[in-house]
Amino acid sequence: MWSLREDAQTVGRARAIIRDELSALALSPDFIDDAVLMVSELVTNAFMYGDSPYELILHIDAKEIMCVVVDGSPILPAPSPHDLQAEHGRGLRIIARLSDGFYGCHPQRYASHPDLVGKATWFALPRAGVAGTVVPIRAGT
Repeated sequence: MWSLREDAQTVGRARAIIRDELSALALSPDFIDDAVLMVSELVTNAFMYGDSPYELILHIDAKEIMCVVVDGSPILPAPSPHDLQAEHGRGLRIIARLSDGFYGCHPQRYASHPDLVGKATWFALPRAGVAGTVVPIRAGT
């Protein structure tokens, strides 16, 4: 779990965290690139439409990798109407496509502050073809 500050460098930091953590698992570069892109979309959406505080959570087990971004807004995201000219509104479609539909949003307690409730927006990817042992997670701040 990593607390995220709302500043211009945080989206890049979140991408670097996910890239570093998944690279340590010897996953394919394409798999890692997809996960990094989806995390970028989740964090950007949290900053644009959510409220602070923000957390990035990475859960890795033998079967799947799940990335979660928690923010303080109770409003659940919904895909925007399909508009090829729009500058925004593609993030959830990207996540839906790259995760094969394994994504979502629900109310969530914060990992760092269990007394606070926000929402978690997440995606999960199968660890198909990856040696399957549970991997301990390093916490960062």
